[in-house]
Amino acid sequence: MHFQLSHEHTMLVDTVRSFIETEIYPHEDLVERTDEIPPDLAAEIQAKAIEVGLYAANMPEEYGGGGLDNFGVTLLERELGRASYGLQMLVARPSNILRGCTGTQIEEYLLPTIRGERHDCLAMTEPNAGSDVRSMQTKAVREGDDYIINGSKHFISHADVSDYVILFAATDVEQTKAGPKKKITGFLVDFDTPGVTRRRGPACVSHRGYHQCELFFDNVRVPVSKRLGEEGKGFDLMGEWLGATRLTVAATSVGRGRRVLDMATEWAATRKQFGQPIGRFQGTGFKLADMATELEAADLLTLQAAWKCDQGSMTDSDAAMAKLFASEALARITDQTLQIFGGMGLMNSLPIERFWRDARVERIWDGTSEIQRHIISRAMLRAHGA
Repeated sequence: MHFQLSHEHTMLVDTVRSFIETEIYPHEDLVERTDEIPPDLAAEIQAKAIEVGLYAANMPEEYGGGGLDNFGVTLLERELGRASYGLQMLVARPSNILRGCTGTQIEEYLLPTIRGERHDCLAMTEPNAGSDVRSMQTKAVREGDDYIINGSKHFISHADVSDYVILFAATDVEQTKAGPKKKITGFLVDFDTPGVTRRRGPACVSHRGYHQCELFFDNVRVPVSKRLGEEGKGFDLMGEWLGATRLTVAATSVGRGRRVLDMATEWAATRKQFGQPIGRFQGTGFKLADMATELEAADLLTLQAAWKCDQGSMTDSDAAMAKLFASEALARITDQTLQIFGGMGLMNSLPIERFWRDARVERIWDGTSEIQRHIISRAMLRAHGA
């Protein structure tokens, strides 16, 4: 096992860190205060990300992307994770599932998205279909060379600044040992298609400037040419291309955890009470030690899963463990940091309360902690025939 980053990986880490400190950190307070990212600022950051080669770094070189492997993308996400989510998303990483584009979809969706001319979002979740994706009510019915789509989605991230949605809808039902299950199919749907409505969802306490939306589809006609993958194979498509997204959450959690821990350590070293730095008291010093240990473990678990992904040996459990441990470690680290800062940690003059709020959602999206534990324990039991 080799734990030393290559020269190329070190350069990547340094480049991303320099970029976020220079181009993103200065705007975080504005976004936090207004819950908005001015369009001209968004365009400026995107242009600079393209200029330095960070934009679409997860996409193949032959299509104009950065061509990073999963390990490299995880390092990228780890550094971007230090920054405000709404702003760091401008250093776009188009959804991996777009690699499933074929035929005219490549020119119409994949390539312009890689170039930053179009922006994608992904819609699976519904009011009554969260963790249980197969219970979705949105339907797509084949009618000649088209599909007619009806239904709704919610909690759709950054749909307000996207041009199209990678939509999943039920197209059939199959009988399984566990009973009937819906067959899911993916579609590429432009937001200017007749019958599509999008609106801003309820305000979230986490990640201001990064909005959740609600989408509605009323007899939306989509040609077969915009079906992503085979009919009824959407669930397989999700598994093939979206598994690595859990590594993104894990890496983001590690990056943000490092930024928070650095602030906690500096505060503990300079804040004095009873004649000495508060970090000298075991009540604070031991917190720092536990936080550093958890963060190191989360980082190693995440990088190991990313390395396995490149070797083709990453299991669902590997990704689930990384996402579970890193997101829950971040929750503990931000909470303990707030405790170390005391009353000042709750004041909006410091970013500590923001980190604390932002950390909460990481245990929910891309599969709740309970779902991750289910994936891990299911694999363990199956190995024993249960």
